[in-house]
Amino acid sequence: QVQLVESGGGLVQPGGSLTLSCTASGTIFSTYAMGWYRQAPGKQRELVASWRSGGSTNYADSVKGRFTVFRDNAKNTVYLQMNNLKPTDTAAYYCHAEISQQQGGFKSDFWGQGTQVTVSS
Repeated sequence: QVQLVESGGGLVQPGGSLTLSCTASGTIFSTYAMGWYRQAPGKQRELVASWRSGGSTNYADSVKGRFTVFRDNAKNTVYLQMNNLKPTDTAAYYCHAEISQQQGGFKSDFWGQGTQVTVSS
């Protein structure tokens, strides 16, 4: 099995910064993508930022220029550096990974348990 363990959420004032981290562990042969989604109350889960093997990244329009996703390959950890946070960034943030567990095996989606980010004065 694969586990994704997140950390780094919390309460921050508007304009502040937070860094989320997510470490993948377990039976992992290859990691194809890692990233972050978020879900605010009453809204659908949405992609925030993603990293794909090869180094490409993708961001939601609402966070471009403020958030940065990057990965430490040696630690199999993905980070989300969030700057200039706004109240509209308040949500539960979920780590996602696309992983194959054996050579030639199919890719599967895995999710973390979520970490709350609250932006409020």
